[in-house]
Amino acid sequence: VQLQASGGGLVQPGGSLRLSCAASGFTFSTYGINWVRRAPGQDREVVSCISIGEGRKYYVDSVKDRFTISRDNAKNMLYLQMNSLKPEDTAVYYCSVVVGGRTYRGQGTQVTVSS
Repeated sequence: VQLQASGGGLVQPGGSLRLSCAASGFTFSTYGINWVRRAPGQDREVVSCISIGEGRKYYVDSVKDRFTISRDNAKNMLYLQMNSLKPEDTAVYYCSVVVGGRTYRGQGTQVTVSS
């Protein structure tokens, strides 16, 4: 299983970023998948989850109405559109999946929200 997140960067408060996660090594279309973040000095936090067919989506309260998760099963890609970014969104963002009872988190992408 390989997961590679990209699309992070430095953005001003109120700005937007779109994160992407390229997945391989498992049948992407048959797994729910998550975006997770870890801010400096804090525990890892599940930001958003999406079910197999996009029928169910979960967002942590702090990002509701600002972030949108989506997936493209044909391309084995996961996305996170992040709008109205706040300094407290600063973190390393990872995509995460549980396959065969094991949690995989690939290389993350740094998101820094600062003026």
